[in-house]
Amino acid sequence: MSDFVHSLEKYAQLALKVGVNLQAGQTLVIRAPITTAEFVRTAVKAAYEAGARQVYVDWEDDQVRRLRVLHAPQESLAQFPAWKAEMLEQYAREGAAFLTVVSRNADLLKGADPQRAALQMKADAGVLGSLRQYTRTGRVCWAIVAVPSPDWAARVFPELDENARMEKLWQAVFRANRIDSDDPVQAWQDHLAQLVRKRDYLNRKRYRRLHFKAPGTELAVDLPELHVWNGGPWRGENGTVFVPNLPTEEVFTMPKKDGVNGVVTSTKPLNYGGSLIDRFTLRFENGRIVDFSAETGREALKNLIETDEGAHYLGEIALVPHHSPISEMNILFYDTLYDENASCHLAIGNAYPVCLEGGTRMTGEELARCGANISSAHSDFMIGSADMEIDGETAEGMREPIFRKGNWAI
Repeated sequence: MSDFVHSLEKYAQLALKVGVNLQAGQTLVIRAPITTAEFVRTAVKAAYEAGARQVYVDWEDDQVRRLRVLHAPQESLAQFPAWKAEMLEQYAREGAAFLTVVSRNADLLKGADPQRAALQMKADAGVLGSLRQYTRTGRVCWAIVAVPSPDWAARVFPELDENARMEKLWQAVFRANRIDSDDPVQAWQDHLAQLVRKRDYLNRKRYRRLHFKAPGTELAVDLPELHVWNGGPWRGENGTVFVPNLPTEEVFTMPKKDGVNGVVTSTKPLNYGGSLIDRFTLRFENGRIVDFSAETGREALKNLIETDEGAHYLGEIALVPHHSPISEMNILFYDTLYDENASCHLAIGNAYPVCLEGGTRMTGEELARCGANISSAHSDFMIGSADMEIDGETAEGMREPIFRKGNWAI
């Protein structure tokens, strides 16, 4: 067996044992682009060996998606197949685990009309809308992993030939996921324990407000009274512990919807539905985005913000140290799953109910009354750097250091 095949098998095992934490007799749903077939087949085999009852694979094709955005009648772009939404929701009701495999192509929709691309994104949100109610509340176990493709590798390492760039990207993915350790599953358990210690500290402090300061950023973010910090493992409603993002280096919570004021500037590009948005700034008043600019992808950013009313607000705050494995690789992945784990970040759009005490049992109206933002969008963008400083403000108005020079100060 080659070293690559052995590493691929360890990666699949990690996705199943640590990611979705697949249980014997459980159904697994895998959503994946066709370019990731080798990994998916490895994961399917490992799932059946672990006792999966059934593995359903929902294949996607980015090039077909691009052709649709370019050539389909405009009125059809916002339509989505109701049968697919119903099928995925049925699997969720029956307790399936969901593994999403991504392989980003930041240039997928280059040259396409941003408004047509936005309609396609809304269609995707329609397909996944009901499923998100299960994933965001922990009613099902789910995880996202990334797998290299030639397009993604060419974007990250354009100076190398095709074989060399694929090899280098695979090495980076394996390293970011601790596959190069003797026992990746144990390495992840040790790492998750560290994240749990950070989140527990922040939950004990009960800060009422966070202050972010860095070049181009001066932002104050109120936290809901019932806010909860999460990070590392999640515990589903059925008691199963799973890890939604592989890799993950963050602890996160939600902001109070109307409590964000100031200016924030991105530090890494955002790949939004195949369109690249870079070097952008957002200005907030009472939680709402009231002005924005971008050197690249302004129209795509505008379309993201105008997804719905909730996309004018934030739904997540995530803290990631500058000295983390992904950050120290000094690679721009052009993929949010990786780049967000190299940098503190915020998210435009929907808040996760798990970030409120009792939030997973609340209705949408109850979440909103507690300060949560509701939206069909949720797009993370990176704001962290070696210059980032973050203070926590206590209930008494005292400010305490949380980050200094981009890293934990607690």
